Amino acid sequence: MKLFSVFAVSALNLTLAVYYYRLISKNKIRPSLAMWVFFTLAVGMSLFTYIREDSHSIWDNVLNTTDLLFVSAVTVSIILFGDHTTRFNRFDLFCLGAVAMIIAFWLITRKHLITNLLVQGILVIAYFPVVNRMLRTGENHESYLIWGGMLLTALLALLSVDGELALIYTLRAVVSISLLMGLMYYTDRRK
Repeated sequence: MKLFSVFAVSALNLTLAVYYYRLISKNKIRPSLAMWVFFTLAVGMSLFTYIREDSHSIWDNVLNTTDLLFVSAVTVSIILFGDHTTRFNRFDLFCLGAVAMIIAFWLITRKHLITNLLVQGILVIAYFPVVNRMLRTGENHESYLIWGGMLLTALLALLSVDGELALIYTLRAVVSISLLMGLMYYTDRRK
């Protein structure tokens, strides 16, 4: 079951990255650059601290591993093809400050477990820019197919998690994505 999970999660995240790239490059969606920059920083730090905490392999938390490639690819796609509304605003800069403080904490203390848990907070904060944008504009610029695929990927990853930190990472993803999709639906219904 673990091998199936690793391959399914990897294939889904790769497919989602390619599809996201297509949507962004054709201006069909306008995702928040700030959110994806936060994701890239936090997912990288999460994977690093996870591996350092209990000497796990990168495949013991397959969602975190493949998410790093996925979010990095999306971030680069937004930088290359995103429109001006995807740039940072004051709210985004405040959130980036919170990210920087957690990274500074890790650099000073080298406490992998605490940093990993704080990073899960960053990964929740990472949703704030897109949530703020949806609430402010009353428009949903996100794709149900992409976020539904990300939710399916997280659910499949539950089959292969190894360790409490991997479980926390994956459950946090399931809850966060579900809540965002609920807001997307609510925003579209209101409009």
